[in-house]
Amino acid sequence: MGCSRRDFLTAAMIGSLSLNAPAQAAKDLRRPKAPATLKVPIIVCANNGYDYLDDAYSFLTGGGDTLDAAIRVVKGAEDDPNETSVGLGGLPNEEGVVELDACCMHGPTHRAGSVGAVRDIRSVALLSKCVMDHTGHVMLVGDGAERFAVAQGFQKENLLTDSTRKIWLLWKETHSDWWGPGLADNDWKRRIKHGQQSDEWRLRIERMQQIAADIGIAPDMQMSAINKVIHPPTGTIHCSALAKSGEISGCTTTSGLAWKIPGRLGDSPIIGAGCFTDQFVGSAGATGSGEENIKIAACHTIVENMRHGMSPLDAGMDALNRIVRNYNSDMERLRYVDVTYYILNINGDYAGVSLWEGYEPNKPHKIAVHDGVKRAEKTVNLFPGASNAWPPSPSDAPNI
Repeated sequence: MGCSRRDFLTAAMIGSLSLNAPAQAAKDLRRPKAPATLKVPIIVCANNGYDYLDDAYSFLTGGGDTLDAAIRVVKGAEDDPNETSVGLGGLPNEEGVVELDACCMHGPTHRAGSVGAVRDIRSVALLSKCVMDHTGHVMLVGDGAERFAVAQGFQKENLLTDSTRKIWLLWKETHSDWWGPGLADNDWKRRIKHGQQSDEWRLRIERMQQIAADIGIAPDMQMSAINKVIHPPTGTIHCSALAKSGEISGCTTTSGLAWKIPGRLGDSPIIGAGCFTDQFVGSAGATGSGEENIKIAACHTIVENMRHGMSPLDAGMDALNRIVRNYNSDMERLRYVDVTYYILNINGDYAGVSLWEGYEPNKPHKIAVHDGVKRAEKTVNLFPGASNAWPPSPSDAPNI
């Protein structure tokens, strides 16, 4: 069959376009374009990383790698036995065992690593980097992650401190059942004990105080322990670091939801949910209600929003509104949800956004920043006021 000159030229043009299509698509994914160099490096993190920013910033300004700088921040929290949301001293699962999760993304090399449900290994942030550096995998969990850690030279240790062991014993003694049904269930109100009066609640708290005293919890720590038992905290720390060269990385680490069912994973070890970094766009991390962040791929969503031209603030607010959409703007339920996002783009612009002002009145969510000046800034919140602790307490119950 013959081929006319017109047919030949048309086919050639189509072929040329098809060859250029992948290159054009890759070019589109690189927006926005980073400046050649920044005036100063910048690190943003959750506020529980504030005390570790100076060391990490000095390392970064001295030419240190961005992921190593981010891990320096979060490892400070992991090593602190008084920080109950990560690493050593993290609150345990329902069996009294501390299970840790983490993930990291290295922008310059477009690599990632993740670990989940890891026991007896303190610095899972560094372990997630080892998965990235020394395997062809991205995620390791459970026993396999622990054996890999030992092979890499990590020391196994009991991560339950005397303080967190006593709080777990209080939870065990009072059997605070928290895991179902959840807010997404249509029957979620079954968690509210209707008819329970304030006097009954007060008696329950007094009984818990007596048990706490018998366990050996100091009087000035008893109400804090009781609050952790009744309303299991989430915790977590994220850090993103941007060098003057424009290289960027991020890391998130956690001990997860207190008293969780063994093996539960939240958003922190899930790349795209609790952490996401794109060298051509920016980095984002999350703390708070992990299940909600998983359902909207929160950090990936935020970075993609920035790729399409949104500012860090607008990108984070859009993610928050997706959570609101998932509950059909039902404020009765949304009051029990809270998340905070830590966002940094490759131009050095940043934002901290949260669903509510804070977990408690007069204690706002904060983002910690270091760009030569270390500071903590209040997040921009979508809704006014404080979120409510989950699960619900009787409406007329006195505060604990």
